[in-house]
Amino acid sequence: MEERKKVDGMLEGWIWKMAAALKSQHKQINVIIADWLTFAHQHYPIAVQNTRHIGQEIADFLEWLEESIQFSRSNAHLIGYSLGAHVSGFAGSYISGTNKIGRITGLDPAGPLFEGMSPTDRLSPDDANFVDAIHTFTKQHMGLSVGIKQPVAHFDFYPNGGTFQPGCHIMHVYNHIAQYGITGITQTVKCAHERSVHLFIDSLLHNDKQSTAYWCNDINTFNKGMCLSCRKNRCNTLGYNVREERLPKSRQLFLKTRAHMPFKVYHYQFKIHFINEIEGKQIDPTFTISLTGTKEDAKNLPITLVEGINGNKTYSFLITLDTDIGELIMIKFKWEGTAVWENIWDTVQTIIPWTKGTRRPGLIVKTIRVKAGETQQKMTFCSQSIDNVHLHPAQEKTFVRCEDRFRRQNRK
Repeated sequence: MEERKKVDGMLEGWIWKMAAALKSQHKQINVIIADWLTFAHQHYPIAVQNTRHIGQEIADFLEWLEESIQFSRSNAHLIGYSLGAHVSGFAGSYISGTNKIGRITGLDPAGPLFEGMSPTDRLSPDDANFVDAIHTFTKQHMGLSVGIKQPVAHFDFYPNGGTFQPGCHIMHVYNHIAQYGITGITQTVKCAHERSVHLFIDSLLHNDKQSTAYWCNDINTFNKGMCLSCRKNRCNTLGYNVREERLPKSRQLFLKTRAHMPFKVYHYQFKIHFINEIEGKQIDPTFTISLTGTKEDAKNLPITLVEGINGNKTYSFLITLDTDIGELIMIKFKWEGTAVWENIWDTVQTIIPWTKGTRRPGLIVKTIRVKAGETQQKMTFCSQSIDNVHLHPAQEKTFVRCEDRFRRQNRK
């Protein structure tokens, strides 16, 4: 009995949370935990070799279930974390016969000795009728990525780009070292790697807060808000409630999350057309944006420009909100003033003296176009004052739905 307790103590605490979350969702479900600690807690290359043996044993077990109680393998859903994701893959590929396991979910499948390997040597879309994977720690650590970076499923989810996760910042190493000693470094690695597990548990516990992810080429394009489309199956739900669909090619989906549960955020693309009136001068301003919704407000959200504003151009930004503000009805857009910009203005004025009463040049912002990822709603906002579309440092402009403004003007 004492020995059993000791082994249980080594099993990660999240395992019981996962089992409880699965059982709370579905009354008719059996949760079976494969305890392969003795084989997993070896030198890493040996543990990697052991994934095949454990995969074979799970395949044998599923075949035995089919023979003894007529349990269909198509109803089996294998969920594997790190090395366990590849164990699940091997179980799926080793099971005899032509029929496949129903679903495999890989939670940050392990990277070292699997990255770049052929599909038969790792988790792959061929291993089940449907395979999904959540990648949370593909950042290089001591020369190796902990989680696999390449797609291994029908749908591969990359929260926050998949390299690292909010709330697991390297600065937290110091707090962890104070608490755990030198193993604190391991704790920080564990935080981002294990986030995949907690994202999945979150999808089971919060039915009303399901996270949506979007198909995109890379995180940089996603960070500009340019991938928030759900047309032609371009988006899907992260976690247990994923829409199961077999695709000929792996689809990489991106999303942002919060640092803690519930992880869901609301994604918005803002497209702002700027006209820079100062000829030949690039401006690198900082903006903040405040949003008024039918349910809540979001104030002073920073907008960072990747490049300066030249001439006449449309810029696209991704903005995420922790709360559901409802339908967006008003935007306040502020140029946070800088002394540097005022100096440029003084220099320009010295070279080309303006006649008294001439309006000083600035930025013209006529419209702001918004797309809400979660609702797929598209909106266009116009400057509240049709006569005043110029923006200068430290100024704030109010934008309302264009149709609302035109209605107001027509009433006048």
